[in-house]
Amino acid sequence: MNTVIAVTLVFVGCCSNVVFLELLVRDFPGCGNIVTFSQFAFIALEGFVFETNFGRKKPAIPISNYVIMVTMFFTVSVINNYALNFNIAMPLHMIFRSGSLIANMILGIIILKKRYSTSKYLSIVLVSLGIFICTFMSAKQVSIEKGATEEEGVYAFLHWLLGIGMLTFALLMSARMGIFQETLYKQYGKHSKEALFYNHCLPLPGFLLLSTNIYNHAVLFSQSTPVEVPVIGQPVPVMWVYLLMNVITQYVCIRGVFILTTECTSLTVTLVVTLRKFLSLIISILYFQNPFTAWHWVGTAVVFLGTLLYTEVWSSIQTAMKGEKLDKKAE
Repeated sequence: MNTVIAVTLVFVGCCSNVVFLELLVRDFPGCGNIVTFSQFAFIALEGFVFETNFGRKKPAIPISNYVIMVTMFFTVSVINNYALNFNIAMPLHMIFRSGSLIANMILGIIILKKRYSTSKYLSIVLVSLGIFICTFMSAKQVSIEKGATEEEGVYAFLHWLLGIGMLTFALLMSARMGIFQETLYKQYGKHSKEALFYNHCLPLPGFLLLSTNIYNHAVLFSQSTPVEVPVIGQPVPVMWVYLLMNVITQYVCIRGVFILTTECTSLTVTLVVTLRKFLSLIISILYFQNPFTAWHWVGTAVVFLGTLLYTEVWSSIQTAMKGEKLDKKAE
């Protein structure tokens, strides 16, 4: 029953989170910092009350290790959201982040000297190829309004290229953080809820560096079109409603993934998260009518095929089916 609840939370929370993020970014492409800060503040407050018991519970993993992990986590979160300010379409943003498994594997080979099966190496090639196809086709679409000069077109493309560089850096940094987290858990045991709290609490002072940008967007949000909120019976600027819903759905999404990791195998978690990303992508394309060519679909299919190959879903299904046949023969 817990597994069904967790899967529901992941699909409902994560998919609706993407919708509210796109609603925010469509009107204010540079609002990534205020979104990140709001998510961090909400999850840190919840963790302070329920995980640390108002700071009375001591951490199982030394704070010094959390500081290293938090530095990486903060950097990844800020860069991923800020990249949306550089002409990066939401579908491409999602496809790019689907390469996290493969980035983790590549760094595992380089740093931990791990060795993998042939199917794993093939999955690296497929995901890399899929991301390249989608990125290349998006590059061809990067242009500004009709009548723009060639110089403006070049500037728009370089602006987009900077965004791609940011996403690539964030992808590799996220993979490095995953490896660091893995070594910590091996040494001190798994403390996912504790890690979730410290990953969101410790970076909060870092947002002082982004305070001007956050304040400016808070002012812009307050000037947005007011909508009537049934619960309080008062008009509230629509962008604040979108932000609140984004923060709540982000929390639901994270909690769903956390419950899933405690109830299911890592293979099941990866499969659920991958299917969720695919559904989010379809919602983004159909609901928001984001530009998506036949080549984008090819690239997306290759990415997800590579991800499923990496998780060995096919071999698991075949093993399960063989088991069922043997059971029937035994009967």
